[in-house]
Amino acid sequence: MLDVRRLVLLRELSIRGTVAAVAGAMNFTPSAVSQQLAVLEREAGVQLLRRSGRRLQLTPQAEVLVAAAGEVLDVLERAQASVESTLTSVQGRVRVAVFQSAALALMPTALRAMALEHPDVRVEMVQREPETALNETWARDFDMVIAEQYPAHAAPRFPGLDRRDLTTDSVRLALPPVDVCLVPLTDDDPGVALLEAADMPWVMEPRGAASRHFAEQTCRRAGFEPDVRYETADLQAQIRLIESGNAVGLMPDLVWAGRSTSCRLLDLPEPARRTIFTAQRMSSADSPAVTALRAALEGAASVQRDHA
Repeated sequence: MLDVRRLVLLRELSIRGTVAAVAGAMNFTPSAVSQQLAVLEREAGVQLLRRSGRRLQLTPQAEVLVAAAGEVLDVLERAQASVESTLTSVQGRVRVAVFQSAALALMPTALRAMALEHPDVRVEMVQREPETALNETWARDFDMVIAEQYPAHAAPRFPGLDRRDLTTDSVRLALPPVDVCLVPLTDDDPGVALLEAADMPWVMEPRGAASRHFAEQTCRRAGFEPDVRYETADLQAQIRLIESGNAVGLMPDLVWAGRSTSCRLLDLPEPARRTIFTAQRMSSADSPAVTALRAALEGAASVQRDHA
């Protein structure tokens, strides 16, 4: 019989691409990973890996085993959830990946609710970019992800992930206060203000982020290429650059949760809303701890909407 742990290593190799990456993710040495994969190849009785340059490629037979490993892990995860559902209290560990504005606006309320209602659940939070976190949740690095989707920029879809919308928020043009703005931007008409902002430095997230793609496309549809002088994934840094008169940007409403701002916020000529959602593996659907956290997040989103 094939060893499940070795099958998992083969699956990890198919996801992460190199033995070194598998070793880092699984807390093994690269030589230990290679040895275990060699044993699995002998157990299977077929070639599983072939070298292509400096990289290893999976054979068609290995791909069959990778798919089987995923099914085995799903069965084990469902079994674990079934066992946990027989307990008298909700307990366990939930690893959740979040992006910054959700970490600031939603997680504090959700974590407080979990601590009060389910004190035996340990919630571990890591900040990740949504596109990366969705893949990592599918790969089982996390149990849940809070992700975002901008208009005309669909978030990646991964098989076996169950998505559920949490809330939406508007994306607006954020301008500096009039008295510190380096370029006169005084018109409150959305179309005029956006064109005037073409002469200002822009702050955006790094390339590859959904928000960056949305912001660039918004500017291009308005007829100009933005001067992206400042790049940072830290939205608090973006806000400070705008408030101090050094830049303009497009900001989602959730970033203002629990704080005031001196920025002037204007609707876009084509009003846009961002969707914030949770995703978890379908095989964990019956996990009491994961279900409880999802409910706490939905409650936090409801509270946020009531105070918006």
